[in-house]
Amino acid sequence: MSSIEKTLIDLGLTPSKAFDGKVSGLCIDSRAAKEGCLFAALPGTQIHGARFLAQALERGAKAVLTDQEGFQIAHELSLQDGACYVIVQDPHAALAAACALWFEKQPSTMVAVTGTNGKTSVSSFCRQIWTELGLDAVNLGTTGVEGAFSAPLAHTTPDPITLHKLLYNCASAGVTHGAMEASSHGLAQRRLDGVRLKAAGFTNFTQDHLDYHTSFEAYFDAKAGLFNRVLPPTGVAVINIDDPKLAPFAERLRKEGQKTITVGRSVDADLRLLAQKYDPAGQTIRFSYDGKTHQSFLPLIGGFQGENVLMAAALCIATGQEAHGVFEVLRELNTVRGRMEHAATRANGATVFVDYAHTPDAVETAINAYRPHVMGRLIAIIGAGGDRDPTKRPLMGAAAAQSADYVVVTDDNPRSEDPKHIRNMVLEGTRDQDHVIEIGDRAEAILRAIDMLETGDGLLITGKGHETGQIIGDDVLPFNDVEQASVAVAALDGVL
Repeated sequence: MSSIEKTLIDLGLTPSKAFDGKVSGLCIDSRAAKEGCLFAALPGTQIHGARFLAQALERGAKAVLTDQEGFQIAHELSLQDGACYVIVQDPHAALAAACALWFEKQPSTMVAVTGTNGKTSVSSFCRQIWTELGLDAVNLGTTGVEGAFSAPLAHTTPDPITLHKLLYNCASAGVTHGAMEASSHGLAQRRLDGVRLKAAGFTNFTQDHLDYHTSFEAYFDAKAGLFNRVLPPTGVAVINIDDPKLAPFAERLRKEGQKTITVGRSVDADLRLLAQKYDPAGQTIRFSYDGKTHQSFLPLIGGFQGENVLMAAALCIATGQEAHGVFEVLRELNTVRGRMEHAATRANGATVFVDYAHTPDAVETAINAYRPHVMGRLIAIIGAGGDRDPTKRPLMGAAAAQSADYVVVTDDNPRSEDPKHIRNMVLEGTRDQDHVIEIGDRAEAILRAIDMLETGDGLLITGKGHETGQIIGDDVLPFNDVEQASVAVAALDGVL
């Protein structure tokens, strides 16, 4: 792509003054600006990107995409004549559309999944189903780009330049099917605009990210944008109508003419989960679709995974796969890294699992989902991240204390906050119950919790899931829950 140049008109942009030339690339980071590029000076949560105009222009940017506030900043800095400006009301949306036009190519079948919980699992299951059906597929999100093409990602939903470049690379590598996570931040900042979706899924809606969105309604509106704005009228909306917030939303979409497939335990669901039976190795689900009843074994732990699997199946059906073929390959699915992932088993048979649950609802759901697979006591390790929504911390403590037989409160990613303060907020929700203890050091918490395990017991380590580092202050220290659990079990059972 480096040799390609396009005019602003080619990118759907109208310059504020005559501009006959072409731009050589796109950037949103002034440090990445190059000779002849278009610099997108976007409004941010803390500072406007126009504050970095001087650096971008010094590096050779010849055009600037921004809003009226950004252009006013350019005037304040006496930089208004340093480049050709494109002034729009929503530069985030304009950049996303320009990126789609710049990179042009993306997998022919794309789906996106939003919701408070389950995005990563559903995206991965979509990719796995497609792969089992012989298609070249990827999933993009929290765990990076996985499948027929692989790459790391710094954000669940990357910025539009990164995203569309990845989609271009995937398509160029022969990938035809892609499933991506649509975070509320990414939707609010229009990062997905320009992705040509065939279908979109909505898993559930519970509390999270209120430090960013400020209210439940703002949070919901951000997620609903996937359907109200990004999904085309020809696309299919897949909605879990067991969620009380999503049932009326699905009904509204249908009334507006959007084709929908509803999923859930509800008698009104198009793809209905009828029953689940659990054993230590997984679960068997019974479900109905289009007047027929089906049954499949899933090598997955946790009842909620049955819902995630059916959401993924519905998305694959929505994008043209034959239902019977989709249902036939469900038994081949594997768990996603850090999502109810088996970490270790003690010599006495007690099991240890790791899950990314980091909201009150996710903690409660994960513990309750693990419960049918545990004959003895269920021990849970929980913590909360620093510099994130503090209102959920006591709720997480309460959820764990009410659902687990024993709870260990420890550090997650404290970031810039005092870890003790975070733990105290989590402990507020436990109301000093005698089955809750506090162990700040996460490695020690995991070791001591595993030491408590007796035959038939199970330990669920929540919060960090697939992460391989712990953020303390400005440092990211190596830390992997699965690895720590494995080492602890080996040490305690004398196999080191």
